[in-house]
Amino acid sequence: MEARKPVSLVKAEDNHAATWPDEPHRFTVDDIDEFLLWCVKQNSSDITIQSERPVYNEIGGELYPGTYRKLDAADMAVFLERLYGPEAQARLASGRDLDVSYEIRPDRYTRIRFRVNITAILVKGRDGAQITMRSLPSEPPTMKDLNIEQEIQDAWAPRQGLVIITGPTGSGKSTLLAAGNRMLLERPRGCGKMLTYEAPIEYVYDSIQSPRSLVSQTEIPRHLPDFAHGVRNALRRKPEIILVGESRDRETINASIEAAQTGHAVYTTTHTLGVANTVQRMLSTYEMEEREERAVALMETLRLVVTQALVARVGGGRCGVREWMKFPDEVREKLMDMHFTKWSNEIQRMVNQYGQSMEKSATIAFEKGHIDRRAYLLLSNST
Repeated sequence: MEARKPVSLVKAEDNHAATWPDEPHRFTVDDIDEFLLWCVKQNSSDITIQSERPVYNEIGGELYPGTYRKLDAADMAVFLERLYGPEAQARLASGRDLDVSYEIRPDRYTRIRFRVNITAILVKGRDGAQITMRSLPSEPPTMKDLNIEQEIQDAWAPRQGLVIITGPTGSGKSTLLAAGNRMLLERPRGCGKMLTYEAPIEYVYDSIQSPRSLVSQTEIPRHLPDFAHGVRNALRRKPEIILVGESRDRETINASIEAAQTGHAVYTTTHTLGVANTVQRMLSTYEMEEREERAVALMETLRLVVTQALVARVGGGRCGVREWMKFPDEVREKLMDMHFTKWSNEIQRMVNQYGQSMEKSATIAFEKGHIDRRAYLLLSNST
């Protein structure tokens, strides 16, 4: 039987794989924050805590162990209670996954924040859990930090109407929205009252200097039951800007469109890929008899659609590649003159005239050496 290597030897073999030097024999509530802070100091972007496995840190897209020891049921119970509360295991047992945010304040001036997902899994024939913690920057990035194209920045702030950010899970939609919010807040005259409804709240704006702006963030379902309630709540609070974390059902899409129709700038996300597909998918949530009416309402309010994909960057890290299209008056009028079932093909033809296709963006990124050929081919055919 192979002898166990001492932790110090594991560290010596691979610096990234150095496990937590203060790892206890059994985790207690008092250990959790200290351990998570250590993970952040290792430049971990994601921390995965799973039953019967060591904790893993994702550093530069690769997994490295953060603990030497595998976590047992007692350790997992401590993590679940600390991150979610005493009812965590009961909620998991009822067939729900849990999305929350978690915050550590090591001192009065510092906030370390995480986006947390907790999902029940089967481990060795028994129920267990996997906790995924995404480390969030202390303040939102800027559009420049994300290399967002100038055309998108110029179209980002309509006086009223709907801006939709799309992409698969993990494509950076929330980060792009946060950067857009920061740009609005940092304008010379600010942006007035901004209300956000998120599940969970990822980025906070405390450190952004914007004397003429007021930001109010509401977490779904902690403060309100769902996004549709959030939009209805917003209309009673006289905001200039409403951010709806996700438009995933008919009720929320309806509420977002109605808010945009009543003179607000509304920002939201969907899990679609491509501008044409986004419009088609949103309309498909309606029954056939009401699609035409809702299609007109959507097109009246639509101002910008941005779809984003994150792929591996040559040399390490991630690279955002985007397709986008603006919807000025002439585009909306042209589309409303034809039946909505023809919109997808027409939008696909117009996307390079009023924005940029994913294929063109991927070609630019490939020619600049930002992405490899495989990523280029995948993105070119994605929309």
